[in-house]
Amino acid sequence: MTTAHVVVKPGDEAGAPGEFRQRLLDGMAATIRERGFHDSTVADIVRHARTSRRTFYEHFAGKQDCFIALLREVNATLRRQIAAAVDPRAPWDIQVRQAIEAWIAESQRDLPLTLSWIRELPSLGEGGRQLQREWIDAFIVLIQDLASTPELEAVGIAPPSRQVAVMLIGGLRELIATTVEDGGDIADITEVAVDATRALLGS
Repeated sequence: MTTAHVVVKPGDEAGAPGEFRQRLLDGMAATIRERGFHDSTVADIVRHARTSRRTFYEHFAGKQDCFIALLREVNATLRRQIAAAVDPRAPWDIQVRQAIEAWIAESQRDLPLTLSWIRELPSLGEGGRQLQREWIDAFIVLIQDLASTPELEAVGIAPPSRQVAVMLIGGLRELIATTVEDGGDIADITEVAVDATRALLGS
């Protein structure tokens, strides 16, 4: 996420609550890039956010609560970017490419955060599981909406079932994660992801 930062001294409470919340989310993101989620502390977050621990606890119950809020915002941004990238009037195979390229580009923009979301979310217990289901459900709706166009209907392609959508989501997410972990460039998976998605939708 790219937002403007207002520099204040720790403990300076001037500013709107929404501004402080966003600065704390940005501070959480900066801490993950620096140390990873599990090694991060509230002190790290407020240092990056340039605010106080008191302000932090006015907005979040703890580090995990802040992390989940950050991931929720990142996921919403990802869905918006994908939806905005797809031209519903384009041929269906071009629409698939537009969606995949947008997903990869947004994931590539902040690799530490992308990998943290994929690998560290399962360790967050019930809060993490709830966010995981929320994310999957939202992406299923997105995929089905994107597939509900006259161009796809004209070539006999219907919106995918929930099961097929889950396969698409999980497969691409894991492919991104393993590529990052192996030190690869996730832009290199574009063609594989596009071909696999076309095959699943076309079948």
